[in-house]
Amino acid sequence: MNLLIRILLTAVIVLVIAHFLPGVSIANFTTSIIVAIVLALLNFIVKPILVILTLPITIITLGLFLLIINALMIWFCTKIVDGFVIHNFLTALLFSLILSVSQSILFSLSDDK
Repeated sequence: MNLLIRILLTAVIVLVIAHFLPGVSIANFTTSIIVAIVLALLNFIVKPILVILTLPITIITLGLFLLIINALMIWFCTKIVDGFVIHNFLTALLFSLILSVSQSILFSLSDDK
């Protein structure tokens, strides 16, 4: 149940960010849910591989390269999901930053303690 709530919260966040951030467009809420699922899968499968492969550059940049990896996950998601468009990489970077911060805040509020 917790996973379903997190997917729905991420879908709402993606929809809100796409509404306010220029350069990002999303077709509808269904597409937003698909984006949330694809992002979860990409973060679960592809991101750990990229983090391990880019470990030396991540260490050299003191972890800032992880922001680029997050933006790449968003960029890959736009290639996979029809109806989700980000016009350039800088917008994907900003989108991933806002998404990460928003998820951190909402997930910390929704955790049962």
